[in-house]
Amino acid sequence: MTEQLLLLSGSIRQAGTVDSGTTQTDWLDVERRRGISVRSASVVLERNGVRIHLIDTPGHVDFLGEVERCLSVLDGAVLVISGVEGVQAQTRVLWRALDKLKIPLVLLVNKVDRMGCDLPGVLEQLRQECSPRLWVPQRVECPGTDQCQVLPSETWEEDGLAEDYLEDRPVERERLFQALRNGVAERQVFPVLFASAKLGTGMEALLDAVTRFLPFAPVQDHGPLSALVYQVDHHPAMGKAAHLRVFSGTLKNRDSVPLPGGETSQKVTQIRRFYGSKSVDIGEIHSGETGTVYGLSGVRAGDVLGQPPPRGLCRLEVPLLQVQAFPPSPDQLPALTEALQQLSQEDPLLDLEWVPESRELHLHITGKIQLEVLSEILRERYQLQVSFSPPTVIYKETPSSTAQGEEIYLAPKPCWAVVKLLVEPLPRGSGIQFASLIKEKELPYRYQNHVEQSLPGALKQGRLGWEVTDARFTLIGGQHHHVHTHPLDFFVATPVAVQRALVHSGTTLLEPMVQVTLSGQEELLGRVIRDMVSMRGEFDTPSIRKGWFTLEAKLPVATSLDYPVSFRSITSGKGVYASEFAGYQECPPGEGRTAPRRGVDPLVHSKWILYARSAMQ
Repeated sequence: MTEQLLLLSGSIRQAGTVDSGTTQTDWLDVERRRGISVRSASVVLERNGVRIHLIDTPGHVDFLGEVERCLSVLDGAVLVISGVEGVQAQTRVLWRALDKLKIPLVLLVNKVDRMGCDLPGVLEQLRQECSPRLWVPQRVECPGTDQCQVLPSETWEEDGLAEDYLEDRPVERERLFQALRNGVAERQVFPVLFASAKLGTGMEALLDAVTRFLPFAPVQDHGPLSALVYQVDHHPAMGKAAHLRVFSGTLKNRDSVPLPGGETSQKVTQIRRFYGSKSVDIGEIHSGETGTVYGLSGVRAGDVLGQPPPRGLCRLEVPLLQVQAFPPSPDQLPALTEALQQLSQEDPLLDLEWVPESRELHLHITGKIQLEVLSEILRERYQLQVSFSPPTVIYKETPSSTAQGEEIYLAPKPCWAVVKLLVEPLPRGSGIQFASLIKEKELPYRYQNHVEQSLPGALKQGRLGWEVTDARFTLIGGQHHHVHTHPLDFFVATPVAVQRALVHSGTTLLEPMVQVTLSGQEELLGRVIRDMVSMRGEFDTPSIRKGWFTLEAKLPVATSLDYPVSFRSITSGKGVYASEFAGYQECPPGEGRTAPRRGVDPLVHSKWILYARSAMQ
């Protein structure tokens, strides 16, 4: 689709294809070889005097992290739906995210040339699962064939404006389009267009719809800088490249840019605009534009520069698996560590953890495809033949009851910090909350802030070895000494108080769940239901239509990790299996597993103090 838009705008002379590996936005070797996008890519094109900054994002579920960072920089979106497969689990996830962020969009039903496309069925799915407020200004002749044509609809259903449009009165026609523009901007109406991107059919109407109906942010070049880094790359010669969108202000070469946290700044050395794998030097980025900035070595994907952007981040992806990375030889461990650090800056969800005591590298991943792609990138970009442990499920834990924990850290001098915490369990999905019941005169607020800042690190591992979640920690007591207290003392004492509180409360193991939708041949339903029961699944009564069943179920990740492959096998590749993350829930007794502690346990008191004070040999 992107290739056809570039061709229509005059940016390229011939449209590339995914099958031949000649597309502008899939320019990594691994993308061209596999025929899928694994990284977002930016291109700029013009139509009727309008400049469009287009970000092409991956469609595979393993790379949703790329999508979620891009959503926050958009003025509008084109949501592409297959005319054959219809509304899939991935479509539902993206629809909810676009709705939450209030992003106007155009819906594009693609593959109208493919045999088996069911356009009335897809429209009915969209009305039921997305929105009934669809506007369909086109019709398709000869769908499912290479002779398909996308034509303007002969009927309009816009009350009060249809007659004016049909009589082709210019002023009234503009009223119609203004009404539609307003409706799209306010997400009160959703245009649905049809296309075959492979054949180029319907692409010109799509480009016109983008320029005509999707809103453009107002120019605010003279305001304070507000920008969001939606992607990070590493160039072997030019260093780190930060792809960003500017919401207000102007960014120029040699500007000093405040880094996240506001304590330091770095100078821009160069600004470029990318067209797939190619780029040009532009020198500055104005509000409403995207560009690539060099010189900001301290930024990561997802960072905010300057003032917060108008919309926040909508979490789409939760890594549910973890692996350990092994270098080809021990002497290449530093090179592997550096490579994975760079890749973690590009994708923070990898959440690289280096365990110095055991010299281990741990990563979080979303699926096996992502792991395969990661291996290829490490081999091609860094010349490292890396191996990984088999993926294991990421469990979590939560306090089982209300309890208290205290640490009185008075030796070895100089030190003085007393921390007393109350821990309370919260409902599933609540995350971690912090509160303080003590005043400045009991414990200065700067030390209370130290307690809050050290909490996330202290909760990386609970008593079962997993990250602690769904809990409220309240600071109910604390002391300092005006002479002996060191600024880092509360960072030493807080993890001890946290772990003692968890010992007293006990912790409950939580396992990740996925919501799945399965469709297959009716005669296989009995076997699939038995599989659901054996995997500890919860499921509704299946529906059966035209010899096919559809079943929705909630499954533990631990028991269903390999089931997509098994399901495709038993349905001879004809079945459809779609899944999305459904949160964490309590793990039944005897199920799940604990994890060995990485690093020093704060409850091994003397060793922890040496470790926390960097005094351990």
